[in-house]
Amino acid sequence: MKPFEGIRVLDLTHVLAGPFCTHQLAVLGADVVKVEPPDRPDMTRVEGVDADGNAADYGTYFQANGSGKRAITLDLRTDGGREVMDRLVAGTDVLVQNYAGDAIDELGYGWERARSLNGRLVHCSLSGFGHTGPKADHPAYDVVIQAFSGLMAANGEEGWTPTRVGPPMVDYGTGAQAALAISAALFQRDRTGAGQRIDVSMLDCALMLMGAMVVDTLTDGHAPPPHGNEHRSYAGYATFETADGTLMVGAWTNEQLGRLLDVLGESDRAAEVRSMPRSEAGSSRDADRALLAGHLATRSAAEWEAALNDARVPAARVRRLDETLDEEQLASRRGLQAVALPDGMVGPSAFPLAGYGFEHGGPSIDRPPPRLGEHTDEVLAELGYDEAAVAHLRATGCL
Repeated sequence: MKPFEGIRVLDLTHVLAGPFCTHQLAVLGADVVKVEPPDRPDMTRVEGVDADGNAADYGTYFQANGSGKRAITLDLRTDGGREVMDRLVAGTDVLVQNYAGDAIDELGYGWERARSLNGRLVHCSLSGFGHTGPKADHPAYDVVIQAFSGLMAANGEEGWTPTRVGPPMVDYGTGAQAALAISAALFQRDRTGAGQRIDVSMLDCALMLMGAMVVDTLTDGHAPPPHGNEHRSYAGYATFETADGTLMVGAWTNEQLGRLLDVLGESDRAAEVRSMPRSEAGSSRDADRALLAGHLATRSAAEWEAALNDARVPAARVRRLDETLDEEQLASRRGLQAVALPDGMVGPSAFPLAGYGFEHGGPSIDRPPPRLGEHTDEVLAELGYDEAAVAHLRATGCL
């Protein structure tokens, strides 16, 4: 049995943060019903590397966070659509939404009214800045939050223009924290019987992802300067150019730096490093970095990765994503899962699943990403609508 079997989630989200949140609940067994307006579906359905898939509302950006869900179309601007939604809310456990501003309240499914329909409901809203403060109504995407949060200014090389983190890490970090909050609220509900309102802010989540930097800044009043691929104090925590590419070395502790120096044949310096107080590690940073760079330039990145890992020194050749996905290490894990797509649809050979595994009842993808409205009739039948009623809803533009 998976942890969330028997839990129904209404997914009124789009783009990445919200869909990733509900995807994480789906792979753990929740029945996630994605609700989309028939004329304005999730915009990621038309985003991705396959033009035909985009044209079919089945883009790869949508696929990435859509597996494991059912999908219905429903126009909440119509009386019939709201009637269906009322029934859905009354019988669901979790509602997740990331409509802009007060749109969800205007449609009738903000916290207060949703709670009146279902007192045990967990109602989770994701937004750029949360529902309080002077920026509560301001729109945002991942890159905007990177800029506002200080993440961009802390990234890149000193003296460079602030640089965004390439992948949408704030979106995914927000989705992960929202899924954690929902899990906690469901656990709390089992104890109290009461529903919960969850207000998730992408800005707050970005700060959580920078926790150590936030604490340092609050302590001394100085924002951390960007330092690229090097550390301000530790010579062995940096990238180095090898004979054929770039190597990232993570020799953070004195002992790890000592092991690194031993591998390079610098045993005398290794002994000095091991006996050095941690507080003095930065005093010889530049000289040590030059020493390391001279040695590491003599062999390939793959050779150094193997030799350093064997010596218990963290290190990795800098890979492109396509190279990483071909690594045997990934094949030995359960982070990706092959899923058969609907006939005629193009997509990946496997989908991201979860960053963890269970001994039993763990995450798995039980259905492919849904086509737009694929399960509308099925879900409405579960709510008690017969074929004639569904046909009427469709004829009147509710579906």
